[in-house]
Amino acid sequence: MPPCSGTGGCLLLCLYRPPSRICNPRFFPASLWTLLEMAPFGCWGLPVALLTLLCCPGSGEEVFEIYMDPKQVVVKYGESQKINCSTSCPQPEAGGLETTLSKELLHEEAQWKQFLVSNVSQDTVLHCYFTCCGKQVTKTANVSVFYPPEEVLLTLQPTYVSLGGSFTIECRVPDVAPLEKLTLTLLHGNRTLHKKTFEGATAGLQEALTTHNTTAHREDGNHNFSCKAELNLQSLGQSSIWKVSEPQMLEVHVPKPDNQMVIIITVVSMLLFLFVTSVLLCFVFGQQWHQRRRGVYGVQAAWRSLRRAYRVQAA
Repeated sequence: MPPCSGTGGCLLLCLYRPPSRICNPRFFPASLWTLLEMAPFGCWGLPVALLTLLCCPGSGEEVFEIYMDPKQVVVKYGESQKINCSTSCPQPEAGGLETTLSKELLHEEAQWKQFLVSNVSQDTVLHCYFTCCGKQVTKTANVSVFYPPEEVLLTLQPTYVSLGGSFTIECRVPDVAPLEKLTLTLLHGNRTLHKKTFEGATAGLQEALTTHNTTAHREDGNHNFSCKAELNLQSLGQSSIWKVSEPQMLEVHVPKPDNQMVIIITVVSMLLFLFVTSVLLCFVFGQQWHQRRRGVYGVQAAWRSLRRAYRVQAA
């Protein structure tokens, strides 16, 4: 085969001829051969660069994008969630989803893949990755697990109390997550009695409990008591979830004022009557005893006077 007759011909030979023949200096001008020898890959430096440009149009350092949908994963405890991973690279060499959760590939195309992660029971992280032109790029999404307050239990202890007596209101949610985003509100009708938050609580499925001690008022028996549990997920891009307990009624015993006054007046009257009666009896018995005592001494004095008078007359 005749030697190349110019730079263009030599480049074509370098691209298409076997290395044993095209990398011979006799096929290149002296100045061009010197340049090729100085290249990182010898006579193959320029073809490698051309192939790189063909693989990744534009700059060899061009960065491609990775997309995840949803960007922030919020899933109910124990349920599943579909995750879409896609890229702007036209022909990615590889791609996938890295996670500690159970996953299943549902669909895939050249530039996207859809996975199903199941049995989500704790907060974790998902990693979507693609490799393009030998470079790997990863996109990360946080997984937040929630469990709504499906059961809200309210208890009054005791349910029957006298006016001014103390009683306890207890509200309990057996299972909820995340606890730090829960607020429990104790209500009497539409009036708020007590509110409790759980900021700083640990992650995971937990029980929520709050109690409130108070005294019975006359109007407490006119309205129901209830407990509202609200799970605020707005910071996770979701709406709030709330549930209200079954209403509970408190029986307040209020004595009637008339009966109470009658009882008081009757007792006081009886005590006063007994006191006056005892004083009168003491006075009467004292007078009788005094009269009896004075009567005996008078007869004796009269008898003595008569005896003296008789003696005087006899003398």
